[in-house]
Amino acid sequence: MNNPADLLLFVWQEACRHVHIQESIFAIGDTLVQRMSLDGVLICSLDLEKATAETLAGAFRDEHTKPGDLSKSEIIQPHIEKLKEWLQSGEIVHIKPEAEPAPYIKYLIPQELNGNLLLAPLYTDHSPHGVLIIYTNEKRPLLFEHKNTLKDLIQPITTALNNHQRLEEIEKLKEAAEADLNSLFSRLGRSEIGDVVIGANKGLKHVMERVRLVSNSDMPVLILGETGAGKEVVARAIHQQSPRTDAPFIRVNCGAIPGELIDSELFGHERGSFTGATETRKGWFERADGGTLFLDEVGELPHAAQVRLLRVLQDGTFERVGGGNPLHVDVRIVAATHRNLPEMVSEKSFREDLWYRIAVFPVDLPPLRDRREDIPDLARHFALKATQLFGVPLKAISGHGMSLLLNYDWPGNVRELSTVIERATILSKGLELDIETALGIQPKSRKPFNNETHYSEPDSFPSLDHAMKMHIEKALQISKGRVEGPFGAAELLDINPHTLRGRMRKLEIHWQEYRPDN
Repeated sequence: MNNPADLLLFVWQEACRHVHIQESIFAIGDTLVQRMSLDGVLICSLDLEKATAETLAGAFRDEHTKPGDLSKSEIIQPHIEKLKEWLQSGEIVHIKPEAEPAPYIKYLIPQELNGNLLLAPLYTDHSPHGVLIIYTNEKRPLLFEHKNTLKDLIQPITTALNNHQRLEEIEKLKEAAEADLNSLFSRLGRSEIGDVVIGANKGLKHVMERVRLVSNSDMPVLILGETGAGKEVVARAIHQQSPRTDAPFIRVNCGAIPGELIDSELFGHERGSFTGATETRKGWFERADGGTLFLDEVGELPHAAQVRLLRVLQDGTFERVGGGNPLHVDVRIVAATHRNLPEMVSEKSFREDLWYRIAVFPVDLPPLRDRREDIPDLARHFALKATQLFGVPLKAISGHGMSLLLNYDWPGNVRELSTVIERATILSKGLELDIETALGIQPKSRKPFNNETHYSEPDSFPSLDHAMKMHIEKALQISKGRVEGPFGAAELLDINPHTLRGRMRKLEIHWQEYRPDN
């Protein structure tokens, strides 16, 4: 590699081949040391905002020629402007043995580095990156050819250092983003980006089977269920189990967008298309390109928007408001509603052809009152989430509190349960959640027993055994046949499980009859 052109080509190849500057300089520096009879090559990185210089990488003839101090050094503030001027000039500085370098150069050189030095500024696009230093010992001079070769090396070495610095910036941004994400997860009571589907193996088992069936296809899905039942969680599960999982998932609440803005929100608009349109804006369809668009409360869409939605579903094309060029997107549609769409179709308030398009694969999401077996798991999940959200100690849910949750009708479904647990977390002063107060249940005043009120005839008065049997059977219904353990009948009745089993044998109560699979 005696030809200068071959040397320069080699340096460019190594500078572009490696991401980290240490790898580039190890290969380049070793060749330069041998080719130019040097004792060492150093790369110094500059941060003029912090007024620091740091030796990033180097290559040396042997350990005896390696300087001992390669740590970060501080540049004295008064020398910053002079240093900038030198960097911008591109001038190569030659420092001979025992010569005192200029003050603005002094802080760039490792303290134990002596001999003949050549320093070349690495500077591009009005931005200082660093300094390339080559050196020999006192007995071996630096010749004119060294300076000429160094000039040719400035550009490839600057490129390598620039790439290295940008990679460091990206890694710092990534670390900051991960820290922010972990902080957000901590506040939300989650440990991963995917939504937790509580009840996937219990009350939502049938729903999740439907999700698994449809996830790998691109067909539209319509999720039907009451408000607050968890339709968005199911929609995200479809997206996360699909090949589009790394692409955007965008939720649009169709009922929350004013009618005059619905086209602009869904399809975007061109600059100047209406008053206030000061710039071109992408709509939700463009932003979801390649991913999934979740149209929540799709039954609230006005008739005109239904026509344009139908066109997108048919051929994937649309036009921005004020635009004349058709745009094409690849978007998977998941819609949801609590409305009775077939009834709306018959009333002509929802297009029949759009109904057929979005209802290719319907998923019925049961209300919480129809999957009470999920309430204990949901309650514990929301209790942990509220604990982390409010920064308070985790509080337990008593047997009585769980009994109240299991017997409540939940008109607001899962969303209401979450709100109740959060409210109980705030209201509770002891070690247990105050479910009774959070549900708004007023303590009942005790009234004296009145035979006339409860039993008009002596014949209708039940025996003690019969009353006890009905009470135990009710507890077994709530606990789904579970006798002991968390949320078992014994816990609900506040009785020892062995005592309860003894009374069940005496009263001929069989727990197996209350199991869901029986």
